[in-house]
Amino acid sequence: MKATATRRAGKSARTAFPLNPLAAGCAVLLSALAGQAFAQASGSEAQTAVAPNTPTAAATSEVIATPAPSVSTVTVTGIRQGIEAAISVKRNSNSIVEAISAEDIGKLPDSSVAESIARLPGVTAQRSRGSGRASEISVRGLSPSFNGTLLNGREMASTGNARNPEFDLFPSELMGGVVIYKTPDASVIGQGLAATIDLKTVQPLDFGKRVIAVNYKKSRLGVRTAEEGDGDRVSLSYIDQFANRTIGLAVGLTSYDETGGEQRKYDAWGGSIAELPYNGQNVRLPLGFTADTETGYHNRDGAFASLQWRPNRNFRSTVDLFYSAGETGFKRSGLEGAVGANTSGLYDPAGVLQNVVVQNGVAASGTLTNYKAVVRNHIEAAKDDLKTVGWKNELRVGDWDTSADITWSKATKLSSRYETTAGLPGNAANLDTISWTGFNGGNFTDIAWRTGLNYADPNVAQLTDVNGWSGTADNPLAQAGYLAQPYIDDKLKAIRLNAKRDVEWGPVSAIQFGYNYTDREKTRSGEEGRLMIAGGDRFGAVAMPGASANTAGTTGIPIATWNPLGSLGSVYELAPKVNADILTKMWDVKETVQTAYVMGNLNGELFGLEYRGNVGTQFVHTKQMGGGYNSGNCTGETADTCPVLRAAGEHDYWDVLPSLNLSFDLKNDQLLRMGVAQVLSRPTLDDLRGGLGFSVNTGVANPFLSGGGGNPMLEPFKAKSFDLSYEKYFGKKGYVSVAGFYKKLDSFILRTPSEYDFAPWVTSTTPLPTTGPYAGSTIGVLNRPENGEGGSIRGYELAVNIPLELVSSWLDGFGILANHSDTRSKIDLPALGFGNVQVPAQSIPLPGLSRKVSNLRLYYEKNGFQIAAAARKRSDFLGQSPDFSDTLQYTFVKGETIVDFQVSYEIQSGFAKGLSVFAQANNWNNAPYQEYTVSSDSVTRRVEYGRTYQFGANYKF
Repeated sequence: MKATATRRAGKSARTAFPLNPLAAGCAVLLSALAGQAFAQASGSEAQTAVAPNTPTAAATSEVIATPAPSVSTVTVTGIRQGIEAAISVKRNSNSIVEAISAEDIGKLPDSSVAESIARLPGVTAQRSRGSGRASEISVRGLSPSFNGTLLNGREMASTGNARNPEFDLFPSELMGGVVIYKTPDASVIGQGLAATIDLKTVQPLDFGKRVIAVNYKKSRLGVRTAEEGDGDRVSLSYIDQFANRTIGLAVGLTSYDETGGEQRKYDAWGGSIAELPYNGQNVRLPLGFTADTETGYHNRDGAFASLQWRPNRNFRSTVDLFYSAGETGFKRSGLEGAVGANTSGLYDPAGVLQNVVVQNGVAASGTLTNYKAVVRNHIEAAKDDLKTVGWKNELRVGDWDTSADITWSKATKLSSRYETTAGLPGNAANLDTISWTGFNGGNFTDIAWRTGLNYADPNVAQLTDVNGWSGTADNPLAQAGYLAQPYIDDKLKAIRLNAKRDVEWGPVSAIQFGYNYTDREKTRSGEEGRLMIAGGDRFGAVAMPGASANTAGTTGIPIATWNPLGSLGSVYELAPKVNADILTKMWDVKETVQTAYVMGNLNGELFGLEYRGNVGTQFVHTKQMGGGYNSGNCTGETADTCPVLRAAGEHDYWDVLPSLNLSFDLKNDQLLRMGVAQVLSRPTLDDLRGGLGFSVNTGVANPFLSGGGGNPMLEPFKAKSFDLSYEKYFGKKGYVSVAGFYKKLDSFILRTPSEYDFAPWVTSTTPLPTTGPYAGSTIGVLNRPENGEGGSIRGYELAVNIPLELVSSWLDGFGILANHSDTRSKIDLPALGFGNVQVPAQSIPLPGLSRKVSNLRLYYEKNGFQIAAAARKRSDFLGQSPDFSDTLQYTFVKGETIVDFQVSYEIQSGFAKGLSVFAQANNWNNAPYQEYTVSSDSVTRRVEYGRTYQFGANYKF
């Protein structure tokens, strides 16, 4: 697209660091620690409590000392071993962390990384609206975008608008463990305001011998739905050491292909109600509905490799490779149409109510004439690809442990939204009726619908432009379908340098310096267009090729269905479409982030208690540029009638992020931890885009200019955090913990409308208001993300993780993992900044916040048998899902409880030793996914995904 003009926003920068109160507080506390340390006997020498091969040590560049025989994040057998390895990570860390570890090579405790993470204290998952998979992670009630996600301590590119990659990209078979940092330290790059999630693959030289593991799973998906699906998963892991253990190689391969069960869905258009006249009064009835029957598919190939070279104890070089490519798609067949709205296009005339039974002003049952049903056959598909390469070299020079780490990551995603419509042509004379029963004003999903015509008959449901959704009354354009193909390309490069040495500076036992440079460039492009029946006739209609019958979602209404792939050229012609909404979704963002940090490890005694920890500060400089297109001059929907202006803005700023972590030894395997830090989360990359679109809002009494777009001047979400945690350990077998946290939000980002002068983007052809007080005015309202101030989040977490043999020897082999968190927010966000939310405009909950989250896992493991039952529960929250135009919208999601089971047996001796067979059942209780807009009693969207059964075998030798 050729830009006709370019404008660049002014540059803003700060050249000095302001005094940070949190940094000053850390300095005061450090002074107190120093006073206590210098008062101790000079012979007391503190040593770090972090083993050099723990994930915590890896993230903070702890250096090679001597070869380690094993790694604490990956174990070789059993539920119990995986739990003990995770407990070791948690206990030895200087920060407050949660961890999971593989129960065996290539076998996390759940079928996906996200599901395993969601079982940790204060952590929960949001299921994908389409597939029902756990796809996003929320920590301590904050939105998933508030997390930083790393792979082996490195940042990655992503395939969505957010910064962090979706967890679907990481097959669980390739992961050795996960560490979640709830309190940061200065050496952790890519931090998030809520948490930093570090995914870890295995390192071959941490193993004492060759390991080969093969895993196969057969799945049945959508059990207890209309029609079941199936799938196959296979994985291979190979770990070996060569040349007298100076060279190590680890390789993991996985592939799966799954077709989901048939899902019946119902959407009540946000639970909206309309009023129509009947017998001299207005009665309330549903605005309309969409009912779909959906089948999805998901396939993915993944691989990782790690090559290590350690010729001597002073040098180690590690190359990590990760690759993931997959395709996800959904075929939707259904029916939709306006009821109370009475009309939804140029070809949809108003109807008349008949035979209505009125109860308390509600049309409990009745019939509407002139109904124009739209039979939908849509395909949504996406192909994604993630490649990440990291090369880390560690060298000991004298007393200094140094390292250099470089990263390259690239992610792409090509989506296709192929929509087709069928029904009665726009010029049809004899229209349909729609009847309903059982409506009480709020039970949208319980209504029984019935149409007068049979839409399973291809002679009735013809491919055509049913309602006239494109163009204007004066210039209607044919649109019998739609095709959109957005494309995301994200590239990230980084280099990190680190140096550390032991010192004896009072409480400071080691000092560490580092520098990280990250360069990122992300673009979103693509094309969209109207599908027309070949020949261009706007009333053209043809029969569906290869039509078959199905039902529309949960309504039971019969419909005709077909597969539109390959129909472009034979059935349809494509007319490219250009308008303000489409153009504002095309953007590019460039960002460079430079981070210098200094951190000291602490060891000493305070008030008679031994402690360890760290104190440090990051100095972060960010430079960002957001580009896009301004499109307020559209008089039509073609490139000729919608000229655009290229827009770009730049901004750079500094952040100072001090942090302090202390762990006090209370004796008897008890720890008291404290963490204080300044934390941030950067804006999503699409919020930084430079373009905006605007037009005349004619839907009000006094028309005015209204628009929306991004904001390249945005700065991050920022908060001061305080954490306190008590932990009681039972050797390496288990622990109980109580934790509390408080986050004072200094700034947040909210999409909000404000007065804006569009004059810089107005030309002689720009449509302006022609009536009312704003006639001819360029002053209007722009809805875009802005920085706000104020608010807080606080909560507590309880956790128990123990083998029940500690209670009684009769319970040997049994164990329990249970945790509960309660999180509250004192932040009020105006509802008008969010789509698909109907609550009073003064406030809504913080996005992603479930006040209560609970997890329970019971297990038995003995003599080769492993049996486990698990449940995770979360209360209602404000989530986000893509709408029909691929734009993320916030929507309330009803709380849910999901129950899983698994059982396995591993042969203990003989020629088949190392072979295990297993069976798993996920979503055993078939928990539905439910959305609402006002009250949880008025569900507007309900989806049941059914159970998933998995059967398979794992062989390790």
